[in-house]
Amino acid sequence: MTDILLILFYAFLIVGTFFFMEAVAWFTHKYIMHGFLWTWHKSHHKVHNHKLERNDLFAVVFSIPSAALIMAGIEFPAVRWLLFVGIGVACYGVFYVLFHDILVHRRVKLKFKAKNSYLKRMMRAHYIHHEVHTKDGAEAFGFLYAPKKYEVDNKNKIS
Repeated sequence: MTDILLILFYAFLIVGTFFFMEAVAWFTHKYIMHGFLWTWHKSHHKVHNHKLERNDLFAVVFSIPSAALIMAGIEFPAVRWLLFVGIGVACYGVFYVLFHDILVHRRVKLKFKAKNSYLKRMMRAHYIHHEVHTKDGAEAFGFLYAPKKYEVDNKNKIS
C-alpha cells in the first residue's frame, strides 16, 4: 500500500470508528445504563451538588478498550490498524466530555449559548432524556444524532 493510501485508510479508521461509537453509545445507554447498570447511571438522572457521580465510572470503563487498542496497535506492528481504531474511540470520548459534560451539563462553568441548530437539537434531546428520573420511560439515547422531532423552534429555546 502506498503511503498516501495507508494514511487515508488510517484516517478512515479514525473517522469511521468515531461515528460507529455513536451506535455503541446509543446501545450502551439504552440497554446497559438504563438496564442492568442503572445502579451506576441513576446518579446522572438526579439533581445533586457534588462534582463526581457514580455514572462517571462509565468513563473509566469505556477508556479501557480504547487504551488497550492503542497499546496493541503500538506494540504489535502486524495489527497497527488497531492504534487508529483506539484513537477513534478516544476521540469520541473527548467529544463526549466536551459536549455532554461541559456544554450540556455545565460541569465546567463556561459562558456558552448554543446558536447552531444542530447543537440546539442535540441539547434539547438530551434535556428531554433527563426529564425522566427513572430507569424506564426515557427517550433520546443518542449523543451525536437526534431525530428532527427534537428540532428547536422559537417556543423551545435552548441556552
